[in-house]
Amino acid sequence: MAPEHGPDTHPAPTAPVPTPDAGHSGHEHHSPGTPASWSMAARATLHCLTGCAIGEVLGMVVGTALGWGNAPTMVLAIALAFLFGYSLTLRGVLGAGVGFRTAVRIALAADTLSIAVMELIDNGVVAFWPGALDAHLSDALFWVSLAVSLALAFVVTTPVNRWMISRGKGHALIH
Repeated sequence: MAPEHGPDTHPAPTAPVPTPDAGHSGHEHHSPGTPASWSMAARATLHCLTGCAIGEVLGMVVGTALGWGNAPTMVLAIALAFLFGYSLTLRGVLGAGVGFRTAVRIALAADTLSIAVMELIDNGVVAFWPGALDAHLSDALFWVSLAVSLALAFVVTTPVNRWMISRGKGHALIH
C-alpha cells in the first residue's frame, strides 16, 4: 500500500524542486561550510528588510496616528515587522509548491534571527534618537529617524545573514 500524502507531506521529488527564487536571475546557490558572498547576504537582508520595513512603518504610522504611547506603538510595529517579514518569505516558499506547514517552518528558520536583529537595531536607534519617539507623522524627524534606523539595521544584519548562509541556515534554506 502506498503511503498517503497530505498537503504537508510530499514524496521524494524526481526532479529538482523549484526554489522561491526560481526564475530570478542573479541568485547564487550555496553549499554549507563555504563563505557566502556579500551580495547574496545583502539580497537576503534586503528581502528581510522589505517585510520588516512594511510592518515597522505601518505599525509606527498606526500607533502615532491613533495617539498611542511609545510602548504599544513599538510592540505593534515589531509584531507587524515579523508578520510581514515572515509573510513575504512564506509567499515565495508556497509559490515553489511546498506544503503550508513545511513552508511556515522554512520561513521561521530563514527569517527569525534576521528579523530579530533588524528590529533590535531599528527600534534601538529610534528609542535612543533624541525626540524621535515623540515625533509626529508630519515631523521630518519621524521619517528621517525611521529611514536612518532601517538603513543601520540593514548594515548590521547583512553580516549576520552572511554568517547564517555560510552555515546553510537562514536564507540559505530558500536559495
